[in-house]
Parts: sequence; C-alpha cells; structure tokens
Amino acid sequence: MTDLNILWPLSGGLLIGLSAGLYLLTTGRIAGVSGLAASAAGLTGTGISTLGLGFLGGIPAGAALASAFLRQAEITLTASAPLLVVAGLLVGVGTRLGSGCTSGHGVCGLARLSKRSLVATSVFMIVAALTVFAVRHVFEGIV
Repeated sequence: MTDLNILWPLSGGLLIGLSAGLYLLTTGRIAGVSGLAASAAGLTGTGISTLGLGFLGGIPAGAALASAFLRQAEITLTASAPLLVVAGLLVGVGTRLGSGCTSGHGVCGLARLSKRSLVATSVFMIVAALTVFAVRHVFEGIV
C-alpha cells in the first residue's frame, strides 16, 4: 500500500466517526444501522422515519460516489444465496437480541465508554472469529 492509499480508509473512518458524532449531537440518538433500519421500516412504533430512510439511502449512495472516484472493487461471492439469506437473518436477530449492531455498539458505544457496548463488541468479535474458523476449517467444503 502506498502512502496515498492509506488515506482512503483513514478518511472513511474519520467520516464515520464524524457522522456518528454529528448524529448524536443533532438528534441525541446513537447512530446504529440496525436501529435506523428499524425506524426506516416503521418497526419502532413511531411510523416510518425519513431520517432513517435518508441514512440508509446514504449508504449505497456513498458507496456509488466512492466507486466513481476509486477503482472498482472486485466482488466475489463464495457462499450460496440461501446461506447468505440465512446469515443476514441471523445478523438481524442478533442485533435485536444485542440491542444494537456493530456500528451502534462498536463505533458509538465504545466512544462513550459504555460497558454494555464493550461486552457486546467483544462478543461480536469473538463470535465472528469462531465463525470464520468453523467455516474455513471445520465445515470446509460443506458450506
């Protein structure tokens, strides 16, 4: 990686932190994608949130904008479509059980020194590592 290439992930991280901080300052709420997705879908009991819709729309819009200026990523799916659907549903269930997702706990919660977020993020990371190990070494060729 050249010196210039290190600026892209660094600037992305800074923008995530800046947007999470601004969201907290302007709304008083934590910027977690699972919570914003629930509010955009009207699952929070307050109706469909235009702010949630805008935030979720900004994710692919930001990716499209970045791809216009950067080299195109080579996307290769190494799992079947049914496995990806089940994995996505399990992530959704996990975010509800954990009262938040990696963005809410990992970015915002840890920045606020939340003990609950420290535990949740640690569990996310341990389970992710165990899952990768299991898929690559225990269930290799099956999944």
